[in-house]
Amino acid sequence: MRRVQIILSGVLLAAAQQALADSHIVEIAWSRDGTFSHDTSVEPGKFVELCGKLAPGDAIRWQFAASAPVDFNIHYHVGKEAEFPAKQAQARAGQDILRVAVREDYCWMWSNKSSGRARIDVQLQRQS
Repeated sequence: MRRVQIILSGVLLAAAQQALADSHIVEIAWSRDGTFSHDTSVEPGKFVELCGKLAPGDAIRWQFAASAPVDFNIHYHVGKEAEFPAKQAQARAGQDILRVAVREDYCWMWSNKSSGRARIDVQLQRQS
């Protein structure tokens, strides 16, 4: 019985570690009023991405604030290449409107190159 408990504990620990590893990518879930907010912490040397499918003609007002300088970008992939509609190095805040020209999965991404945890607060708003 003890051996089964040890094996089960190992399986549960591995599942929890995988869930934590996967949590750096967050799917954008728009509210009924076209908003999405997300608050998170990014450990040193790690990153977080908020991703969702957008279509030509979409316009997204975005803003973020970070407790420490972070590298920020909005990107999408074309084959093995990445396109960057927005990019900022070592920013504590940013805001703009993304005007979508290409149907793709777009990701807002923050990388923490500092030695401490960075808290990030993000707001996205669909524009009509």
